[in-house]
Amino acid sequence: MNRSPLIRIPLLALLGASTLSLATPSVAAPPVVAPTLPTPAQPAPTSPAPGMVQAIPAAPLPAPIPPLSAAQEAWANDWLKQGAAQGLMARQKASGPLSGEALVRAVLDRAKALSTGRVDTADFLEVWALRPAPFDPRPSLARAVAEDRLAQWANSLTPPYAGYDGLRKGLVRYEAIRDQGGWPTLTAQSAPDVVRARIAIEDSAVTPGEKLSDILQRAQRRYGLNPTGLLDTRTLAALNVSMDDRIAAIMANMERWRWMPRNLPVNRVQVNIAAAVLTMFEGDQPISSMRAVTGSPDNATPMLMSNIHSIVVNPPWNVPMSIARRELFPKGRATLIKQGYKIVKTPEGGERIVQPAGPNSALGRLKFDFANPFAVYLHDTPSRGKFSSYDRLASHGCIRLEKPVSLAELMVASDPELNGQIQSLIDEGKTQRVSLPKEVAVYLLYWTAFASNNGTMSFRADPYGWDKLLANKIEASSRRVDPTAAPAATIALKD
Repeated sequence: MNRSPLIRIPLLALLGASTLSLATPSVAAPPVVAPTLPTPAQPAPTSPAPGMVQAIPAAPLPAPIPPLSAAQEAWANDWLKQGAAQGLMARQKASGPLSGEALVRAVLDRAKALSTGRVDTADFLEVWALRPAPFDPRPSLARAVAEDRLAQWANSLTPPYAGYDGLRKGLVRYEAIRDQGGWPTLTAQSAPDVVRARIAIEDSAVTPGEKLSDILQRAQRRYGLNPTGLLDTRTLAALNVSMDDRIAAIMANMERWRWMPRNLPVNRVQVNIAAAVLTMFEGDQPISSMRAVTGSPDNATPMLMSNIHSIVVNPPWNVPMSIARRELFPKGRATLIKQGYKIVKTPEGGERIVQPAGPNSALGRLKFDFANPFAVYLHDTPSRGKFSSYDRLASHGCIRLEKPVSLAELMVASDPELNGQIQSLIDEGKTQRVSLPKEVAVYLLYWTAFASNNGTMSFRADPYGWDKLLANKIEASSRRVDPTAAPAATIALKD
């Protein structure tokens, strides 16, 4: 069979180059997060004549914004008060009305925060590589003022996704619950009526005659727990998460939605790192989902977007030195060789560990490659037991897949030479790279809060502690740059 996109790579060639990573720059940089337009051809630079000083082109002037009318100023001041409702600050801040240039600056700042996030990318963690595209709200604001369409302009700023809107509505609801006193703390000895009433605060579907075990199962599914219908330790802990932490999670997830591109590829792979689930989208609709194993709390899987360009069939594993030093070299050379590892000399005179391809390889039979500066990828695994667990954050940062062959078949289905052939390629036992007929976008995301179609909120644990950290960064950034937050910041300092 002629497989034009199939490139056979000799095993020794793969063993000689790290299959675990692409070349990592000395200073880690986030991957490109949105396609860029081709740069038009530029004329060749010319050198100035001797004795002449070359003029430096002046920077373009910012778009002039027409003066706001009295009605527009009133509208803009009311709009600025909605920052808390959009998750841009923890509580509503009292402030006097702004006018003139101060009001314009505040409106521009709020527009940028709604479009690309309140937290500046300079304040991101390195592993938050899901970076928003640059956005300058000034030209569109100038048009909106001139055309008297400020409300329509403001509505266009937030992410156009049902996921964001569901969180926005959830934030309103949870802040109302907080303002009404929140919820009680449960214990293992709490009476059934108390447990029922506690769950009903979040779950409007609870009915008076419903069995408590059914109510508990529904709550456990919302928290991503094993639906036993029993008030076990993990369920009790989820029900006792504080109201402030739930609100922080909603705010953090709203912020992450603001980092997303405004147009997602209709064909893509999405991984929810926190839930350890992979979903394949085709035509913007989910067509396949599977359990995954994602990074442990000590080996966080980064948030990023990239494109899967190829699949390595029967991949060897070049063990990263960090894992080799920490977990393998301490076992001793004899033990490693007995377990099938190879110890290979490096050009620098050191040694590294390679696990040859085969049924026991840590990468299993398939590895899905995409460019990123973190040396992470999707791959198969011979260790299948973890997929039956509800606690699947256990990898070194890569994503292990429950059904890798099915995912590979979906990716090559449009190529008649490869369609239905993935298992045959595996059975050949050779290490080979299959170029995809078309690259597939991949998004590694961290969703710990999301709303169902009926508005009920679901939560997942925050294994990396990113929710509270991000919520604090949102609040701190709001106090630094948002004029409507100034009075509250002053009060906080006095306290």
